[in-house]
Amino acid sequence: MMNKSEIKPSFIKRMKDKVKQMKQDTLALYYAYQHPDTPFTAKLLIGITIGYLLSPIDLIPDFIPVLGLLDDLLIVPFLIVLSIRLIPAIVWKASLERAIAEPLILKKAKWFVVIVILIWLLIIAGLFFYLKNKPAKNV
Repeated sequence: MMNKSEIKPSFIKRMKDKVKQMKQDTLALYYAYQHPDTPFTAKLLIGITIGYLLSPIDLIPDFIPVLGLLDDLLIVPFLIVLSIRLIPAIVWKASLERAIAEPLILKKAKWFVVIVILIWLLIIAGLFFYLKNKPAKNV
């Protein structure tokens, strides 16, 4: 029977490996974005994905219990996987090889803060107009 000390390092190693793979995939997405054979829809989603990953703020702030971590655990991996699926296989292979051969550190994108703030303002405005124009219930 395994004890807790044998299980924990294995779990931590797997998580570190997943994070390392996500970083490599993000760099490969960056290179795929630059590739001339990448379709426009893939470039659009890659731009959103990389912008969101490099944004200094999250769409769902981390201080909100449970939901704050949801974007890191679900949204980010989903965007990465969806982006990869839109890239032609030959382009993805070349981009992944380039990411391995030419490691590069991507910096935080401060410009993406404006996009996140605009999204929140649109959500708030939409809620405001919905609640303002909502028909009153007769009691």
